[in-house]
Amino acid sequence: MNMNLALDRLDEYLSSDDSPEDCFMLSDLDGFLHGIACSPVFIPADEWMSVVLGADPTTVPHWAVELIGTLYMDLASGLALDEPVCEPMFWQAPEGHVIAMDWCEGFMQAVSLRHEAWLRLTESGTHGHLIMPILVHILDEKGASPLEIPQDALDQVLDDAAEAIPTTVINIFRYWR
Repeated sequence: MNMNLALDRLDEYLSSDDSPEDCFMLSDLDGFLHGIACSPVFIPADEWMSVVLGADPTTVPHWAVELIGTLYMDLASGLALDEPVCEPMFWQAPEGHVIAMDWCEGFMQAVSLRHEAWLRLTESGTHGHLIMPILVHILDEKGASPLEIPQDALDQVLDDAAEAIPTTVINIFRYWR
């Protein structure tokens, strides 16, 4: 099965009533997997797999677990190339613009698994900016920026930040390596 068809099948499963109630959707799953791949410390798959599935992996169809593992290996391998590849799966709004919020929330959920290990980057005066394109997408429940980005500038800032995310992820990956 080609990867696009496999992703469509996974997306359909994750969005269905057959999937665990607390499982990630495709975009936040992809962000989470990128966060795991960029982690400064190794996080075992048996730990993070239950987070993304929202359930014990043995209760989920084997093909779905296997595909998620393959997605992780593919993106981690892409980041480790001499010329790294990062192609985040963002949602596309009907108007055509990219929505990266779910992806960024997934990435930050991966960061939260080893929050203390990430402090060297997030609190760095010289490299802390690397994670900013991801952080600007984390909005409060009212859709406002905790970073105090003015509401009238927020759409443009989010668009610019989404465009920067592939380079950002590559640079974070390199920072820890």
